[in-house]
Amino acid sequence: MSRPQPLLSFEVDTSGQDTSLKHDNFDSEVQRSWYHYIPLCLLLFLMVAPYPSLLIVLVNHYLLTLDKPISFVIHFLITFTLEFLAFASLIVCVARDPGPVDFNTSEPESIHEREDIGLAEALMTTGNTDDDFSPDKFCRKCWVPKPERAHHCSICGRCVLKMDHHCPWLGAKCIGYRTYPAFVHFLTCITAFSAYITAISISAVRWSFNNPLLVPDQATPVHELLLAAAGVIFTLIVGSFLIYHIYLITTNQTTVEALSPFLLLRYIPPLPVSMKLSDPPMEEELSYNQRRAVRDAHRFVRMYDIGWRRNWAQVFGWSKPRGWIYLLLIGGIGNGDGRSFPRNPRSEEMLSQLATRLQKEA
Repeated sequence: MSRPQPLLSFEVDTSGQDTSLKHDNFDSEVQRSWYHYIPLCLLLFLMVAPYPSLLIVLVNHYLLTLDKPISFVIHFLITFTLEFLAFASLIVCVARDPGPVDFNTSEPESIHEREDIGLAEALMTTGNTDDDFSPDKFCRKCWVPKPERAHHCSICGRCVLKMDHHCPWLGAKCIGYRTYPAFVHFLTCITAFSAYITAISISAVRWSFNNPLLVPDQATPVHELLLAAAGVIFTLIVGSFLIYHIYLITTNQTTVEALSPFLLLRYIPPLPVSMKLSDPPMEEELSYNQRRAVRDAHRFVRMYDIGWRRNWAQVFGWSKPRGWIYLLLIGGIGNGDGRSFPRNPRSEEMLSQLATRLQKEA
């Protein structure tokens, strides 16, 4: 298929310069300094800090005082398994690229054909909106093709496929298409670990208060109280994040999409030229009433909500019945290539209604 011809013709002096778009450089990030890893080190410390107190409680209370070796083994295996799974997910989030915005490497012929396209030619290309090189699909900050639901992270200095948010706790990295399932898995394991420690610690504290003469030493109840308090705090904090992301998965949204109502402006039908707005319109170009109309529509328009079952299957990548049980234990990776996603059939109608309201509020 021939490339569309540019509307303007002009010569660009490329002597001594390489104006081709190299897909190898699309993943470049800002170099991180040592202080960017301080939150990650603190997170690792918080994950291992409860274990001395936990071992004291398990050994002194369940093994020596109650003489219940089976309960001791069960609690020990459950807590260490949850922590192991949490560490596995953390490694995936830190080590894996969240979603490189480059060409489809599964199509070498397409890559070879597009490797030598010049920057000027890419900017002049018009007409075919499905082409990755159309100007409206280029990031204006890092000048790379910007697929659907991809966003530019100003901290990392790059675009990320289906970017959810930038997380300083995970080595100052973004959570994107390739790491979001592992991130949700990490939140699930930490919440379950904290809740389980809370349960066994509160049970031990109650027994100690009811049987003070049978407590082997005075330090054990202190460890039980500290574990119970820390468990409650982390269960509430991390659990609230988990509940929020469960909501996002159920409605097929990212954090960026849920908190940025004006992203809808990218998808609305073209507005009349008489309104003198950009295509797509920019937030600063809208009046107060038009901005309020966009915010009101954002509460109801779910661009990618295709039903909660398919939404969960899309995020965690399962295709078999009850496949989510297996992937919830080990994490997973989303279906597709992270560059295009099925849309809600009702979204087009709702966007048309939003465009009509914007014209009325002009």
